[in-house]
Amino acid sequence: MATVTTTSPRAGGMTKDERFVILASSLGTVFEWYDFYLYGSLAAIIGAQFFSAYPPATRDIFALLAFAAGFLVRPFGAIVFGRVGDLVGRKYTFLVTILIMGLSTFIVGLLPNAATIGIAAPIILIGLRLLQGLALGGEYGGAATYVAEHSPPGKRGYYTSFIQTTATLGLFLSLLVILFTRTILGEAEFAAWGWRIPFLLSVVLLGVSVIIRLRLNESPIFQKMKEEGKGSKAPLTEAFGNWANAKLVLIALLGGVMGQGVVWYTGQFYALFFLQSILQVDGYTANLLIAWSLLLGTGFFIVFGALSDKIGRKPIILAGCLIAALTFFPIFRMISSNANPQLEKAIETVKVSVIADPKGCGDLFNPVGTRVFSAPCDLARDFLAKSSVKYDTVAGPAGSPVKISVNGTEVPYTKPADSNAAASAALQAAGYPKRGANPTLVKMTHPFDIFKPQVAAIIGLLFILVIFVTMVYGPIAAMLVELFPTKIRYTSMSLPYHIGNGWFGGLLPATSFAIVASTGDIYAGLWYPVIFALITVVIGFFFLPETKDVDITK
Repeated sequence: MATVTTTSPRAGGMTKDERFVILASSLGTVFEWYDFYLYGSLAAIIGAQFFSAYPPATRDIFALLAFAAGFLVRPFGAIVFGRVGDLVGRKYTFLVTILIMGLSTFIVGLLPNAATIGIAAPIILIGLRLLQGLALGGEYGGAATYVAEHSPPGKRGYYTSFIQTTATLGLFLSLLVILFTRTILGEAEFAAWGWRIPFLLSVVLLGVSVIIRLRLNESPIFQKMKEEGKGSKAPLTEAFGNWANAKLVLIALLGGVMGQGVVWYTGQFYALFFLQSILQVDGYTANLLIAWSLLLGTGFFIVFGALSDKIGRKPIILAGCLIAALTFFPIFRMISSNANPQLEKAIETVKVSVIADPKGCGDLFNPVGTRVFSAPCDLARDFLAKSSVKYDTVAGPAGSPVKISVNGTEVPYTKPADSNAAASAALQAAGYPKRGANPTLVKMTHPFDIFKPQVAAIIGLLFILVIFVTMVYGPIAAMLVELFPTKIRYTSMSLPYHIGNGWFGGLLPATSFAIVASTGDIYAGLWYPVIFALITVVIGFFFLPETKDVDITK
């Protein structure tokens, strides 16, 4: 880490050139989350277009590859483009990454489906997702480094927080484009061809981003280092082969970014999944609830980024992780009580058990929703989990048939799970709501329908979750930049960021729901972010250095 300096913050506001640097750098982050949310929101439609023509086993492989490419490849992109950024320069590297990312997103909108070009369609789609993942791995580190190296002393948290803000703006923009396109075209036309429009519109973002980035100059700190001949000849070796720096990479990951990643994904992505898939809120209402919370909370990225210039990065990030870990369970319970009161009451009062031979029960991890379960025990539990039923699993005699017990009344299990009429009737008679016929379920009919008590309460709770997100994410870019020396900064900071967000965060929704399905408790998935956030608090408290006063020119 660079040496500590006591340089005072520069007086005055942001200059025109500094505003331009932040705008140009931040557009890539808008792109990053615009694309992420497009693919996540439209996964079912994309799956039907590109994978449904193949046998289940083949379809599952394609879907898993497409899912994994968006997350698991990102750290490899961080290594590849981080090295280039430390060797060649920040400007040219993240100009290349945005071109790759933007063109890949645009081409998805043009790609013929499997009915037109056969197996080439899913193969090309997966290839584009791999390119996106690699480009994303280099994009964030370049943008954060570039802005930080243009920032005056004492204001790096404030300046880099604008990059953090535009991540949410990209998510918000994609949400608006999807909602608007769906509303104009209708669901049938949108599913048939209209889903392509949000991908095609990304070319506008790409064009603006490239034009602006071509006008940028190289980072002054990096340029000075190159002119003095102090650049790294082997960034990967110096970043990860040198234990002093590799130790900082591990501390940054485990004591900072890991907790930040799970808090962020819980507050935005798992909250949306929880509303739709577990609480059974319709997609239009759920997306609007999230959109309002983001609109109200986005400015706090800048608030906490600027605050970190005064009191430090570490206390804000760790406080966000700790408060989130301590309050996730009560907040999500309050969301349930407002979004679906009938379901919450049933969870508290109805006793449901799956009675089965333990040898016939496996795991329910299903990250892309395409896995086909065959064991009766797994089918029964999957059925109950997707019906948002709280249940436990009771060991039955060896070889005995699977039964579902509802308040002590046993109902023989029959296949297929998704149309088990006897179990469904018993659950509804006991108090569980029927999907599509639940008068207590929260409902929005237009974007400004926010004054209903249920709606306002949920937006308020989601807003609190967004505040946690802004606490952990607002100062993280400045902290990562300040941890590492200039000559290997791009490489060193990119890897922990993308492992923390791409792996720990990206796998959170699927892993959390697998925990829900396996335990029969709709809140059990929250243990995933709670545990990792607390680990970050402990490691960060003891090992993560404070960085706000370091001299990043070294």
